[in-house]
Amino acid sequence: MNMIALQRHPIPYRTAFFARLLGILFLSFLAAPLTAQTKVSAFAQAVAEAAARDTEIAEFYRENGYQPIWTGSLSQTASRRTALLKALTAAGDHGLPAYDTAVLKTRLSGVQSMRDLGRAEVELSKLFLSYAQGVNSGVLTPSKVDSGIVREVPRKNGADLLAEFVRSDPAGYLKALPPKSPEYARLMKAKLGLDQQLANGGWGAPVAASALKPGQSGEAVIALRNRLIRMGYLSRSASQSYDVTIQKAVLQFQQDHGLTADGVAGPSTIDEINVDPEKRQASILVAMERERWTNFERGKRHVWVNLADFSTQIVDGGRVTFTTRSVIGKNQSDRRSPEFSDVMKFMVINPTWNVPRSIATKEYLPMLKRNPNAVSHLKLIDSRGRVVNRSSVNFNAYSARSFPFAIKQPPSNDNALGLVKFMFPNKYNIYLHDTPAKSLFGREVRDFSHGCIRLSEPFDFAYALLARQTSDPEGTFHKILNTGRETRVNLEEPVPVHLVYRTAVAPAKGRMNYRRDVYERDTKIWAALQNAGVALGAVDG
Repeated sequence: MNMIALQRHPIPYRTAFFARLLGILFLSFLAAPLTAQTKVSAFAQAVAEAAARDTEIAEFYRENGYQPIWTGSLSQTASRRTALLKALTAAGDHGLPAYDTAVLKTRLSGVQSMRDLGRAEVELSKLFLSYAQGVNSGVLTPSKVDSGIVREVPRKNGADLLAEFVRSDPAGYLKALPPKSPEYARLMKAKLGLDQQLANGGWGAPVAASALKPGQSGEAVIALRNRLIRMGYLSRSASQSYDVTIQKAVLQFQQDHGLTADGVAGPSTIDEINVDPEKRQASILVAMERERWTNFERGKRHVWVNLADFSTQIVDGGRVTFTTRSVIGKNQSDRRSPEFSDVMKFMVINPTWNVPRSIATKEYLPMLKRNPNAVSHLKLIDSRGRVVNRSSVNFNAYSARSFPFAIKQPPSNDNALGLVKFMFPNKYNIYLHDTPAKSLFGREVRDFSHGCIRLSEPFDFAYALLARQTSDPEGTFHKILNTGRETRVNLEEPVPVHLVYRTAVAPAKGRMNYRRDVYERDTKIWAALQNAGVALGAVDG
């Protein structure tokens, strides 16, 4: 059968055909008039040469004695080939780069020697690892995309992946590689649904208005109505005015997009309603990649801080048991909150604020040079831990580099950390804490801190954590608080903390939730995914 004729057949048939082809080729080469040892030697040498630049693949083949796992004549190798080609064909469903299996198939059909076969063997292993590592732990290296994504991704060793695959049922092993989290499955479902919607024309014309409110009518209201219908927020309607049904739909849309939920389509709401479905699809694909980066055990109980949502949650057994609004690092190069995971080990009630040196020298030293009595609520501490009398210091004699003092703020209601902080010691000096600046939690966009995470309801957060180790968490907390003394309280059960950034979230119930890309990190990730070969994939209607 020639290649043109083969293309007329469905993908499963073509996949099976090439799987059989390799087995036939292998048998035909063994039947050629050379000694078996010469044939094996030529194959092994070709494998060794082709794998030389990939240490993990080279390690695997050295360990298995250069035996074929793809190109042999056994039914087991045929099933591996079939399973891999099937997985590669469906890679787009996971938002992975498109694998050009047609080129591989053409190359395989041109195999004419044991050396060609050895090179094909390694090529299949490379394809397998590219897919397996991509679908399991991500296509990209986070820190190479944005320096604020300092997350360590548990990427599996290639030699180990190949060895596990050889010992397993091929189709079952490949099926088990993607993240098993319910969120990943929901994101994939949303991705496939939006693929279909894009193929059917998307969400229609954008709304040509800066703002709309209940009681209005006209073309812009009709466009708003139609777009809400296509997005699934409104049943079919012939209404030409901004009535109660449209108001309710707008209210639900606002809740799903982190907007002030008032049912009025103000400028920020109109902006979000007019976002193209292609951009939303890109957010879903980025969220799937991010989910692969966190494809590890997160802890039966853990703290989940979604920076893009300005929220902090406690999750118990997969169920959210506590949620509070948060303030995150300001969108400036030296203040953005990083993304990483660590373990919360204790809280400090009535904390002292040890001012970070960067803040002390960049913000407070210039103020002290102008006025030695500035920021009088802060104390200067020398290298021996003694409080320094400001009147004896010539602040103008110091630069940011030579400034010899530490700056601290004692415990108080006005302390920058509020009355409690929650510690998961890390090299980034990031933690969760209270704040006296309560008004900021009423803002829609809440990036105001120097990088740490401020909590709207820190006391309730503390009660939830202490409930695991005392029958009276509230009483225990306030007894210590009322002393006014700085006190460390260890958590008997340390809690994993995950600082993440998700602009697309697929809840168990309801529609997709989207958030603005406040740090523009997802914009960078999407660009990197596109460079890696990921594309928006509308299905044929």
